[in-house]
Amino acid sequence: MAKNVGIAETVSEFIKPVVENLGYILWDIKFVKEGAGYCLRVTIDGKDGVGIADCEKVSRTIDPILDEKDPIEQSYSLEVETPGIERELSKKWHYEKCIGETIDVKLFTQDETGSKSHTGVLKAIDDERVTITENEKEISISLKQIAKSNVHFDFTDI
Repeated sequence: MAKNVGIAETVSEFIKPVVENLGYILWDIKFVKEGAGYCLRVTIDGKDGVGIADCEKVSRTIDPILDEKDPIEQSYSLEVETPGIERELSKKWHYEKCIGETIDVKLFTQDETGSKSHTGVLKAIDDERVTITENEKEISISLKQIAKSNVHFDFTDI
C-alpha cells in the first residue's frame, strides 16, 4: 500500500500544476489494484463543479505527460472523475473546504459515545481533530480515529 501512496504522490507532483492551469482543482489521486489490473484514479473539481467533458479534457491533457514521465512500472488504466456529491474527505484542506456542510464520519473503533459513526455539521478542523455538531451536541473526533469520511447527501430530499 505504501508504494501505491508513493506513486500517487509522485504523479501529483507533476500533474497538479497542469490540472490547475486548466482551471481545475486536483481533489485526489489514488493508485489502486482492481481485479487483475491497476488503476490510476485522478479526481478533479472546479469552482462550479465538473462534468464529463471536463474529465475528458483533463484525461487527454495528462495522458501524454504520464506516458512521457512514466512513473508507474506496471500497466494501468487512467480514470479521471469528479468527487461527486458525497465526496470523500481525506486531506485537511478537504475538510476546510467543506466547513458548514453535513458530513458522515466512520471510525476504526467505538469512541467515548459508544458509536463507530457520526453524521453532523462540520464546524472545525485542526491538525489533530475534526469537530462536528450532531443532534445539537458538539463532538470532537481525532483524525487518527477516522476510517472514512465524506460529505453527506440526504437522498430522501429528492
